[in-house]
Amino acid sequence: MESKALLNTDFPKLKLFARGKVRDIYEVDDSLLLVSTDRLSAFDVIMDQGIPYKGMVLTKISEFWFDFIKDIIPNHIISTNVDEYPEICKEYAEDLRNRSMLVRKAEVVPIECIVRGYISGSGWKDYNRTGKISGIKLPQGLKESEKFSDPIFTPSTKAEIGEHDENISAEQAMEITDKETFEILKDSTLKIYNKAAEFAMDKG
Repeated sequence: MESKALLNTDFPKLKLFARGKVRDIYEVDDSLLLVSTDRLSAFDVIMDQGIPYKGMVLTKISEFWFDFIKDIIPNHIISTNVDEYPEICKEYAEDLRNRSMLVRKAEVVPIECIVRGYISGSGWKDYNRTGKISGIKLPQGLKESEKFSDPIFTPSTKAEIGEHDENISAEQAMEITDKETFEILKDSTLKIYNKAAEFAMDKG
């Protein structure tokens, strides 16, 4: 029997906090419950069809990486074990199992922290147009997908559903946050990238 993709969740006893491009978020006491659906988002647009089990895979990947980088930066995870969730969640346990996280509430920094080790994607387009990515001037003559001598931090806006993320300069990011927060984000993001890149390089 063909499995259907879970595109929306409906848990009447839980308070819906927000729906993102992929995740549905519920408020549970002083915590948030993040539920990964099977919705598919590409180019900041939600597609009509989802991919069965995508949300489960996404949750497992997130769980792995949060654990992998916890020595660099603390995270918001309380538990991914449904059996440890508050009592009010228990009747939805099977729908939540393997596709949800109970997390602490945190203040969102409204920028995306991106590190580029190679010149591709929107960075390649910006480079061709301006010779820069996120305000960082780069050498002439770079080829698409060429590796940088050192990874670069290129923040972007965090767009609402239906809008597009845009690469921004360090100065623009500091206007959104502040200099101290920006430096912490930049330093942590580069450390995360370098640790993850070293891990991935071993795997081919």
